[in-house]
Amino acid sequence: MTNLHLDDGRTLEYVVAGPADGTPLVLHNGTPSAAVLFEPMVATAVRHGLRVVVHSRPGYAGSSPQPGRTVAAVAVDVAAVLDELGADRFLTVGWSGGGPHALACAALLPGRCLAAATVAGVAPHGAEGLDWLGGMGAENIEEFGAAAAGEGPLTAFLNAQVPGLAEVQAGQIAAALGDLVSDVDREALTDEFAEYTAAMFRAAVSSGIAGWRDDDLAFVGDWGFDLGAVEPPVSVWQGAEDRMVPYAHGRWLASRLPGATVQLEPTEGHLSLMLNAFDGIVAELTGHLA
Repeated sequence: MTNLHLDDGRTLEYVVAGPADGTPLVLHNGTPSAAVLFEPMVATAVRHGLRVVVHSRPGYAGSSPQPGRTVAAVAVDVAAVLDELGADRFLTVGWSGGGPHALACAALLPGRCLAAATVAGVAPHGAEGLDWLGGMGAENIEEFGAAAAGEGPLTAFLNAQVPGLAEVQAGQIAAALGDLVSDVDREALTDEFAEYTAAMFRAAVSSGIAGWRDDDLAFVGDWGFDLGAVEPPVSVWQGAEDRMVPYAHGRWLASRLPGATVQLEPTEGHLSLMLNAFDGIVAELTGHLA
């Protein structure tokens, strides 16, 4: 883990794995999350010649909070990490709550971002023609209802969740996710992946709820960039058995991103999609390196 001291006084923590001369694959994890690596995904990226870069968004783990941040704010932080690594170009993947952040990088760093993928990524809140909460599990309906109500109700909701995640173990993950996991996602929670997910949640709340709160508020606010202006190639991956970010979000994004390639998987969920499709996701992205 490396701490980067930014010009605005904040600290941003990030982790890097893979060949030093590999093109960076900037991976944006979901919400809540932190800079935790899943070794099978790292191995896949390395097999494609890539160097995995993951940072903890502001307010998570060792990264300083940035109250009021928009989704677009991530581009400045990613650019700073890439500058530190001496990388002038990169690929990016955003999973779940990381999806909007990958799209922000594609929109705002078009000279450096060669291609992006959003995997089970959320669409803008209040998007025209989309029932945003439709098909979500009960926990997400409650969480985003609190986010839409404002910082106070959201803070109260998230503080109540912290004790259950601060020491969660692999065998407790499916129960902790409750109505958010479909049958196919329960099957995806193998020992190794469950261990990773539990470690991710523990790290995400290790310094409180600031990162989680500000992610949620950013999602329900103005993202700060125009999806229609995204220039680099984008692929949209979404599973029909997803109860965290429903299928309709992927369909909506696919219809609004110019020239996007679309992989709508009828038998995959939120977790299983990333596990089963990651090699294909990375292979498609690396096709844009030439």
